Amino acid sequence: MDSELQIGLIAAGAALVVLIIAYNKWQERKHRRHAEQAFKSDHRDVLLEPREGEDDPGDDRREPTFAEALRDAEEFEDEPQPAAPRAVSEPSSRRASPEAPDVLDERVDCIVRIESIEPLDVSRLWSVQREQLDGIAKPVRWFAFDDAQNLWRPLTAHSAGSYHWFCVAMQLVDRRGPIGEADFARFSGGVQRIADQFLAVPAALPARAETLSAATDLDRFCADLDVQIGINVVSTGQPFPGTKLRGLAEAQGLALEDDGSFHARDDDGNTLYSLGNLEPALFTAENLRTLQTNGITLVIDVPRVANGAQAFDRMMQFARQLADTLQGSVVDDNRHPLGTEAAALIRSQIAQFHDRMAGSEIPAGSVLARRLFAA
Repeated sequence: MDSELQIGLIAAGAALVVLIIAYNKWQERKHRRHAEQAFKSDHRDVLLEPREGEDDPGDDRREPTFAEALRDAEEFEDEPQPAAPRAVSEPSSRRASPEAPDVLDERVDCIVRIESIEPLDVSRLWSVQREQLDGIAKPVRWFAFDDAQNLWRPLTAHSAGSYHWFCVAMQLVDRRGPIGEADFARFSGGVQRIADQFLAVPAALPARAETLSAATDLDRFCADLDVQIGINVVSTGQPFPGTKLRGLAEAQGLALEDDGSFHARDDDGNTLYSLGNLEPALFTAENLRTLQTNGITLVIDVPRVANGAQAFDRMMQFARQLADTLQGSVVDDNRHPLGTEAAALIRSQIAQFHDRMAGSEIPAGSVLARRLFAA
């Protein structure tokens, strides 16, 4: 009887456990349905539901359950989140400073760019700069930046228009030597006064010590290469008549110019060599009709001529032709005959000078070289 009682109690306990588990499951399902009902909205989801007239993407698509949404949210939190986007600053209305004009070189020019807040009329600027920069011994050039064309325009007394950006440059060296303290002071002070007068802003004024030192170093370099080679054709009997000289020169393509010499020029109009009077009188169209001279000089300006060795060969060939036609002789400055060996030595020296200039990135005959070796 005791065993039957024990079996009954065990059965009753098992039934009670099953009943409790079933009740808990029922409660869980009830709360889940309630939560899902609360999660749903009566409003149409514009991202998930098709608009009127659009095709339904499929009948098997369903709304995610609350449990699925919760699971997705937990997975999203576990993933690394992207950094918050950085605030984008408003673009500056200030115009960027344009680079200096290509025709300028910081090794050769003292360059200052000037920004005018309001467009500045060129004619006004030109009048003021002429007053402020007058007396500087070296070339000074002005440019205006054309925003529409994105280029610098050289300025002259006849230029017109209004611009925001200007550039002024003073050349540091020419054949007369480097700039000095006075030139630098007049240039830097004058540019500042010009800017102040028009409420403009110089981008940067050059440092005095550095600029003067650079000018001195550049002048030293130029002095080592400033070579002009002349050969003479002298009379051995009768003087050379001017009319005959002119005829021979023009037959070789030389033209008489304002400096009193005939010039042989290349295709770009640059002088290869010149022919002048060995005596003091300059050649003119008038005096050549009656002039007679005992000698003429052919000169090649080595740093200002590209392909100097070839130009020298051409000059020597013309000198020998003149000597043969005029019954003269080709001599050096000491009146010693200039033969083939001497001419070859001069030719090799010209090539060496040109190699040095090319190594310094100032090629002989270039625009930069012609500026540096201008009188």
